[in-house]
Amino acid sequence: MSLQRQLHLGAFMRPVSIHTGAWRYPGAIPDANFNFAAIRQFARKLEAGKFDAFFMADHLGVLNMPVEALRRSHTVTSFEPFTLLSALAGATERIGLVATASTTFDEPFHVARRFASLDHLSGGRAGWNVVTTSNPESAKNFGFEVQPDHSGRYGRAREFYDVVTGLWDSFAEDAFVCDADSGIYFNPARMHVLDHKGPHFSVRGPLNIARPPQGWPVIFQAGASDPGRQLAAETAEVVFAAGSNLAAAKSFYSDVKGRMIPIGRNPDHLKILPAALVVVGDTVEQAKAKRAHLDSLVHYESGIHSLCGMLDHDVSGFDPDGPLPEIPDTNASKTSREMLVTQARQNNLTIRQLAAKAGSYAGLAFVGTPASIADEMEQWLEERGSDGFVVMFPYLPEGLDDFVDRVVPELQRRGIFRKDYQGTTLRDHFGLPRPGNRFF
Repeated sequence: MSLQRQLHLGAFMRPVSIHTGAWRYPGAIPDANFNFAAIRQFARKLEAGKFDAFFMADHLGVLNMPVEALRRSHTVTSFEPFTLLSALAGATERIGLVATASTTFDEPFHVARRFASLDHLSGGRAGWNVVTTSNPESAKNFGFEVQPDHSGRYGRAREFYDVVTGLWDSFAEDAFVCDADSGIYFNPARMHVLDHKGPHFSVRGPLNIARPPQGWPVIFQAGASDPGRQLAAETAEVVFAAGSNLAAAKSFYSDVKGRMIPIGRNPDHLKILPAALVVVGDTVEQAKAKRAHLDSLVHYESGIHSLCGMLDHDVSGFDPDGPLPEIPDTNASKTSREMLVTQARQNNLTIRQLAAKAGSYAGLAFVGTPASIADEMEQWLEERGSDGFVVMFPYLPEGLDDFVDRVVPELQRRGIFRKDYQGTTLRDHFGLPRPGNRFF
């Protein structure tokens, strides 16, 4: 008899809620994005709920908005994710700590060194979310007037990954002898000089830090375009996916895992976790009312500029109550743009309606009771639409408390989610193998 599949749960925590009305919701902590005491409380609550990981997305710039829209955004200021996770490493014991680092606007040596350090500081709980950074406004902070093209970003990302993981393998496990009697600190024969030379990078190495406790921090990836899916199949261990319905999610799940087999990877060594906004109520009607009130807190000025950013096209000059015009292809993220355009065409949505979705959250949402939410999550798990979810909380702390105190026990009762951690590392939580050192 086969064992029951187990759900994996990550928590999307930067911003603490992706919903732009979250900071205005009754009982919310308005400054939670840059309030360390609050974030530490959230992390400890998630750990009590046995979440696999605390997941930090990142933005490398403030979106180009008029002041009227910008002044309503709760994401204008927040901590740099890697610094925050380093602080949280000392405030938690088991939960994984995942941070975004851009392959477009960073350097492999820096990324390798930071994540190796976090893995040591946390006792093997680090994860790297590999992103190519699609926001054109971020490019202007790094000397680019326009965003590098989509295919070029993914080519650089693939080489970036090779260099970072090669640097993590700079030292054998037994390289550091630390023999005080003989005066030998480390064995140079157990050190590898990478000496990488490629189309994008020239990196000699070795990394000046011992091999991470997990061998490599867990590799996360979020691309949904064809190059993104291929990068995930070749490199990722967890995919932060976007899927608005089960049929689309099953297709994505099958496609990405199917790409692993021809290249010799075990599909079980990749976990696919769609993002899901979760709103919990005593009844389905109460949960829907909570969501409706939350959505009502989004101003049009904020929503329309969120929409323009997601489309990478200015539609603010069109009739708000008219249809979405044709949107040209750009170098920005294809995932969010295609999702919104598809919704607009299929449901005959106006620009105003799309702006409300973009400013609230246009993706997958589970809105209901603990039992109905568990029903949906269990169906996605059983039908191979996902291996779990990256949970987005609608407002904090109430939304987080509702999920941990009410939904998690229901998932545990059904036997599809852990009652306690079975290991100490992020790889343990996900059931992922420890990579061997390719040089020793």
